Amino acid sequence: MTIFHAIILGAIQGITELLPISSSAHLLLIPNFFGWPDLGLEFGAALHLGTFLAIAIYFRQDLSRYIKGFLKSLKNKKAQSVDEKLAWYLILSSVPAAFFGLILEDLAEKAFRAPIITASTLVLGAAFLWYADHHVKLEKKLEKITFRDSLIIGASQAIALVPGFSRSGVTISFGRILGLSREGAARFSFLLSAPITFGASLFELRKIDHMGPIFLFGILSALIFGFLAIKYLLTYVQKSNYNVFVYYRIGLAILVLLVLL
Repeated sequence: MTIFHAIILGAIQGITELLPISSSAHLLLIPNFFGWPDLGLEFGAALHLGTFLAIAIYFRQDLSRYIKGFLKSLKNKKAQSVDEKLAWYLILSSVPAAFFGLILEDLAEKAFRAPIITASTLVLGAAFLWYADHHVKLEKKLEKITFRDSLIIGASQAIALVPGFSRSGVTISFGRILGLSREGAARFSFLLSAPITFGASLFELRKIDHMGPIFLFGILSALIFGFLAIKYLLTYVQKSNYNVFVYYRIGLAILVLLVLL
């Protein structure tokens, strides 16, 4: 793998991990289409670190408030303010995803990587996103989210272990089903991905003795393009629905079948 490959794959990871279009489908398709070497778990973990840094930088003010709220709630032994509650919601709703990730990730990676499965999950995820976005009348702001809502959205991340579903696509869809506004669902999806991507990247990166330029360029590329993806989506959904991502997923499913079968 060259630095050029690392930059391109980092850009793809940064964009597709955070938009509801499935990073796993793209990272399966692109190397196969161009005949590039396999991504490898360690390099994939490095790219996840890049997307985590993008989230941490973009939401630095929000995360700072939630950390302060979490510490305050520990001191008072009670979560009272919105920031204090959201801090606990983000932590507790990450537990189911981490649990299923540790147990099922290897199985999902080996058993569900067939192109026909990826194409099918891309279409299923598109249909669910379209339904969730158009058949829910409530428009709750993120501040109105409940513990039950956050736990359901957090647990839904386990579905995204199957390539093609998309972690952000699944969590945004469940957020909409539970009545969050388009922007609120996207914002909670991004915030919820922070502990998961950070934990997953550290879990794999601990096996690496040295990260050379290829890893560093990949991380930087994922960071930059991930930051731009967050900014784009939060701006876009203030005025538009998720239809463009639904159509894109269906088109990508067709491309996966044409290229990989």
